[in-house]
Amino acid sequence: MSETTKPVPLATLARAGDTQTEAVAITPFVFMARDISNAYLVTTDDGDLMVNTGFFDDANQARNVALLKPHRTGPLRHIVLTQSHADHFGGVPVFREAGTKVIGGPGYNEAWGDMNRLQPFFGPRSKKLWGSTLQRGGAPKPAPEVVPDVLVDRHLTVEQGGRVFELIHAPEGETVDNLIVWMPHERIAFTGNLVGPVWLSMPFLCTLRGDKPRAVWNYLKSLEKLRALNAETIITGHGEPIHGAAKIRADIDKMHAAVSWVRDYTLDGMNAGKTVHELMRAVALPEHLQIGQFHGKVSWAVKTIWEEYAGWLHYEDGTTELYGVPRSAVNADLAELAGGADVLAKRAQVHVEAGRPLEAIHLLDVALGAEPQNLAALKIKKIALDHLLVASGNSNLSETMWLKSEIAAVEAALDMTKTPA
Repeated sequence: MSETTKPVPLATLARAGDTQTEAVAITPFVFMARDISNAYLVTTDDGDLMVNTGFFDDANQARNVALLKPHRTGPLRHIVLTQSHADHFGGVPVFREAGTKVIGGPGYNEAWGDMNRLQPFFGPRSKKLWGSTLQRGGAPKPAPEVVPDVLVDRHLTVEQGGRVFELIHAPEGETVDNLIVWMPHERIAFTGNLVGPVWLSMPFLCTLRGDKPRAVWNYLKSLEKLRALNAETIITGHGEPIHGAAKIRADIDKMHAAVSWVRDYTLDGMNAGKTVHELMRAVALPEHLQIGQFHGKVSWAVKTIWEEYAGWLHYEDGTTELYGVPRSAVNADLAELAGGADVLAKRAQVHVEAGRPLEAIHLLDVALGAEPQNLAALKIKKIALDHLLVASGNSNLSETMWLKSEIAAVEAALDMTKTPA
């Protein structure tokens, strides 16, 4: 495995600010406060500008203000938000001053409005995936309402204190309103999460939490915009800056080629009559295109691209896909015909022992759909999930957190089946 594709502890990146005691000086005029998504201060001859403001927990906000305070040079003239996710704009209320102008990208208000409206739906999903990583006990406070003073259309130039900032619309690494903040004289580009939380890795075109799918062709066009800048330094939403124009161009070329390969593989497979599941199982990036899979995964990108082009109806699943009755509606019938949940659990154990944990889980979902407290099925499901967790290598944070949450749920169900001694 190459140096660029060694597993990156994404959870560690999200928690990196917890132990930070002073801001990181990226240049003599750019300072970083690490956070779930980092906050950046840029000083000028006429006060300061910020690119993103970090998360909205009180502890995060107080820490970021304290870290950046020694480097403040004057009024905060502008805050530029690279995207409409709360880990990027959460600190706006504590940094914003009387004259500060907040700038967002095209569609910021609508994108955040949709996300905010669906918090009762997304909140429990996010907690399942990120709650233990972010160590947020209890119900978190709601994200602040941040309405930008200025919305970029496609491109906006801001001049402040002898520095030029070009704000370039570049969807859709994570959001439709994503902005690149480009400093042409210094050749520095702030990208937010345009390429995801980890540089040189597969984008998460539709997260496990759920979101509007991100169009692969928009992502590729935005990479092309970034490449055309010929930046000397890239400052992302997470982790360390990337330096060197040659390295940056080579990395962007590799990401563009890898994602293009996955797109072409998927479309060619569709034309060849392959199902989405066949393509997910068989996909493997060529060795020269190997990039990280720390948040998104290649197989998940196949599924998202398939549905971007083909829509929600999988023809091989037949008529029932057209209506509101899921396959799980006949769990009790299937369990009865099989001879009961215990019989299904025994067959699932055969699959586990043969190294087929996913086939086992299909059977166990039927068994537990019919008998949610069936002890044998719960025990085998935990073993199957443990096998998947080991096989995952803990390299992809979303997959790891999903599996750990599923294991915890099975363990809780097992505890409920125990009878007093």
